[in-house]
Amino acid sequence: MRKPALYSPARRAGSSQADARSTGEVAVEPVAAAAVPRLRRWRQAGARAASSPRVMWSAMALLAALLAASVWQAGALGPKALTQKDIDAAVLRTLTTQNLPSRAARAAEKIRPAVVRVMSYGKNSEGKEVEQGVGTGVVITDKGVILTNLHVVQTAMSIKVVYADGSESPATVSGAQPQNDLAVLQAQIIPDDLISATMRSTNDLVPGEDVVAVGFPFGIGPSVSSGVISGFGRAFKSPEGVQEIGNLIQFDAAANPGNSGGPLVTMDGEVIGIVTGILNPTSHRTFVGIGFAVPIESAASAAGLPPF
Repeated sequence: MRKPALYSPARRAGSSQADARSTGEVAVEPVAAAAVPRLRRWRQAGARAASSPRVMWSAMALLAALLAASVWQAGALGPKALTQKDIDAAVLRTLTTQNLPSRAARAAEKIRPAVVRVMSYGKNSEGKEVEQGVGTGVVITDKGVILTNLHVVQTAMSIKVVYADGSESPATVSGAQPQNDLAVLQAQIIPDDLISATMRSTNDLVPGEDVVAVGFPFGIGPSVSSGVISGFGRAFKSPEGVQEIGNLIQFDAAANPGNSGGPLVTMDGEVIGIVTGILNPTSHRTFVGIGFAVPIESAASAAGLPPF
């Protein structure tokens, strides 16, 4: 709170001197009192200036001009341009302070919502419906169209698919391509947010390309394995099959019974083939490093989709 101005209590010059003479006291020179009229004139002049609209608008215009000049100067200078050294330092800091997922992990995460477990059912000797096999499928349209292997569902009396979110649906075989061991399933219950896979041509791929296989080996999964494309144009006939399948992709990502019908994908998570079998020179159904997949060009044609 502002304090009021303090003034000297001395009287004017004439009266004070007379009083001093009469009382015998020494008079004090009224300097402060003499300054009061001048101070009052200054205050009155300041009040008149403050009350003048022209002066007020001039002051506001001056402040606005100063503010605009300050903003323009800041914009003209602009932020400091990034250099390659700055970018390299930021990337290095990110790599050293954060654990980034591998390319295979990113590919698996992208395809995972489109991978389904395919369960086939038959009747036992007592006439009861029992599970007779588990395979893998991949959703290729959001209308519930699923690709898998024909041998996964060929002898099934009923089929059920389990989506990535855990929901289930009965399914029926809507198409088949026996020469490539392919079957097309149509799910009866379709989730509203069903995600379909992205398919990619194999025309520009070469041996050595990184790939990922996602499926349910021995019913466990979804499981992920990674490897490379080992070759193209391979032929294969399973021990249970009577027909040789040609023009296959050979890969070395681990696959086992239950992976059949699952997707083989690139590091971008795009499907290039449907896993169909493994080469095994022994009677044990275990992976020895050679797997086969039907190229997606053949698989897409089985579903009636246009070629690439």
